[in-house]
Amino acid sequence: MPKARTPAVPRTVDQLRELVVDIGRGGAGVSLGGKAHAVLARLVERPTEAAFRSITELSEAFGVNPSTLTRLATRLGYEGFADFQSVFRDNVSQSSRHFYTQQAHRLMDPAEPHDPATEMGVVVRLAQESINNVEGFLAQLVPADLAGASRLLAHARRVRVHGLRQIHSLASFLTYGLGMLRADVSLLDGPGLGVAEGLAQLEPGDVLVVSSVAPYTRSVAEVAHAAAQAGIEVIALTDTRASPLVAPARHAFFIPHDSSFISNSMGAYLVFCECLLNLVARELGDEALQALERREGFISQLGIEVG
Repeated sequence: MPKARTPAVPRTVDQLRELVVDIGRGGAGVSLGGKAHAVLARLVERPTEAAFRSITELSEAFGVNPSTLTRLATRLGYEGFADFQSVFRDNVSQSSRHFYTQQAHRLMDPAEPHDPATEMGVVVRLAQESINNVEGFLAQLVPADLAGASRLLAHARRVRVHGLRQIHSLASFLTYGLGMLRADVSLLDGPGLGVAEGLAQLEPGDVLVVSSVAPYTRSVAEVAHAAAQAGIEVIALTDTRASPLVAPARHAFFIPHDSSFISNSMGAYLVFCECLLNLVARELGDEALQALERREGFISQLGIEVG
């Protein structure tokens, strides 16, 4: 059990984000209930909304009572909700990106009359929401995590990727991309293996990339914890700092999926994976170029592509 730290009132959004992770890992000097923890995680991922919306608007958006937000603020050591909200407002005032984020929030605000009435309107709305989600993960990226994850993915002896249900398509995409750059990359449970058999093939220092978003797939979280306990390096692609994938992960990346899509929007997740693949290619340098050239040689030899 991690040793609890002396509570300190966070004065930046980054400190609040760290606190959310610490609470989930049991290493903070303050504890929150599951609902309050989830609300705090959503607030730090949407700092502009937290800065400008009233306590009533926020409580309605999160499906809680305004008193829940007030108690959350005081539980964290703030004098009240206004003191808590000032942290988000200070963050926005220091950001040069806030204009576009505010525009996206206005687009997504249910109080605004923006429900698309045409086919083009549906397409434009979904595209704008994906742009907002990309802005959301950009605002939360930690350079050290990007560098650490790209090094692990480039140099680990083995890399496995695991995601189920809708996220399985994302896992396949990332597996394919990494396989273009290096050897010994595959889905954890493919072809047709069980996850236990897949984990048994990995050794300490190997890498497992896991991904799941709310509502989380329980087995993915269990696999992540089992891998971490076995000394396998876990990288998590998830949505909030309250995600069950955060605690076992050495590096976790938080990618929003809020949209009017019929399911969880994957647009921002694909963009992030493309960014990660480029970083891995840069880390590998000439090795990546050689791997791509060898692949192209086989494609040409087998006449796979037309034109």
